[in-house]
Amino acid sequence: MSTKITWLGHSCFSIRTGKYEVLVDPFLDDSPTAPVKSADISADFILLTHGHFDHVGDAVAIASRTGATVVANFEISEWLKKQGIAEEKTVALNLGGGVELAFGHVKMTSALHSSSLPDGTYGGSAGGYLLSLKKETIYLAGDTALTLDLKLIGMSGIDLAVLPIGDQFTMGPADSVEAVKLLNPRRVMPCHYNTWAPIDQDAATWADQVRSHTAAEPIVLQPGNEFSF
Repeated sequence: MSTKITWLGHSCFSIRTGKYEVLVDPFLDDSPTAPVKSADISADFILLTHGHFDHVGDAVAIASRTGATVVANFEISEWLKKQGIAEEKTVALNLGGGVELAFGHVKMTSALHSSSLPDGTYGGSAGGYLLSLKKETIYLAGDTALTLDLKLIGMSGIDLAVLPIGDQFTMGPADSVEAVKLLNPRRVMPCHYNTWAPIDQDAATWADQVRSHTAAEPIVLQPGNEFSF
C-alpha cells in the first residue's frame, strides 16, 4: 500500500500510511488557503513542530474530537494537558529523541526557529520530524532556517523532504535550495508560502531552481492536492 501525502495549505499536511492518518501542524479554520475545516478532518496521530498559532491552531479541537494521539515537544505536551487532552493521548519528545508509534518511528530533529504558544506560554524548542515508515522516510523540517544540521539529517536517506520557502519567518527559496543540497533527498515539497502576502512566493520558479542545482525531484502541490509514493 502506498503512502499518500496531502497538502492542506501553509504547513499542514495529512499523511496516510497503511491504515493510519497522520496530521501535521493543523492550521485550518483560520487559514486563508486551507481547503477544509478542522471539523472535516480525521486523524489517528497529530504531529506538532512548534507552538506558533499557525501550527497548533486546531490541534486541541481535532484531538478532542477524534481521540488522536498528539506528538510534540515536552513543553507543548504539558500545555496540551492543560487544554484538556488526556495524558495518555500525548507523546512528549525533545530534540534528538525518537519513539516507535503504530505507523512508524518518529524522531524529533532540530529546527532553527522560535516557539511560543498562542496564549504566550513558552513553547519549548522548535523542531522538525524524521518519519521512518514501512517503506519511506519523510523529513518534515518545520519552520527552520538554513542550518548545517540538515546535512546530518540527510544522512538518514530521505525519500521526501518538506521544506518552508516563504522567507521572512523561515528560510526563503534560495536558502531552501541550499537546504536541498545538504539533505540530498529523492524528492522535495515546499510549504509555508502563499498563505499571506508577506510570504508569497513563486513555487514554479523555486522548482526550476531545485531541478537546476540539485538531484531532487520537486513536488509542487496546490492546497487539497495529494502525492502518492
